[in-house]
Amino acid sequence: MNRCLLAALLLCTPALAADDWNLAYDREGIRVYLRGVAESPYQQFRGVSTMKASVRTLTDLQENLRVACKWLYACDQMRLLDVDGANTWVYLTTDLPWPTMPRDIVLKVTSERLDDGTLLRHLSAEPDRIPKVDGLIRVQHLSGEWRMKPLGERETEVTYQLQADPAGDVPGWLANRFVVDAPVVTLRTLRAVAERQP
Repeated sequence: MNRCLLAALLLCTPALAADDWNLAYDREGIRVYLRGVAESPYQQFRGVSTMKASVRTLTDLQENLRVACKWLYACDQMRLLDVDGANTWVYLTTDLPWPTMPRDIVLKVTSERLDDGTLLRHLSAEPDRIPKVDGLIRVQHLSGEWRMKPLGERETEVTYQLQADPAGDVPGWLANRFVVDAPVVTLRTLRAVAERQP
């Protein structure tokens, strides 16, 4: 369950061979692929959707943390910790149903612009950047990326890829039951918000 939450986060290489990934969901203009990760009980996901919005609009929706927490699956609160060049650190807490204990994540986001206008946002956990918070389980391992590739003036292919270990007492089978929900809900909600922007 927490795995999905992490997946909802504000993403390991999208150019991996198609044989490594298994299509788990293909509806509503959203495709979700899953694959196992060596030495981990938790699966990695890749969600892909085309949105009628520019890369700039999607970037703005990610950088407005108050808004981002509303479209990111299982996000309770999100706040900016620091910015240094292309690197941004964000603190995120989760809102998951009982009996799952709440988690927190210190997320490092490194942005990179490609020659074709694609924006990559590499994600990683930096659990020791700030002191632990009582009552929350700190996520220790997370990696992924957001990839926003322009297809036209107001059309973007969005890929959200993530693998995380939710830490604590969440068995892999339970976390993996919800692994499809995180990218589906995140991409569906982000698309709805993005396509309403001027």
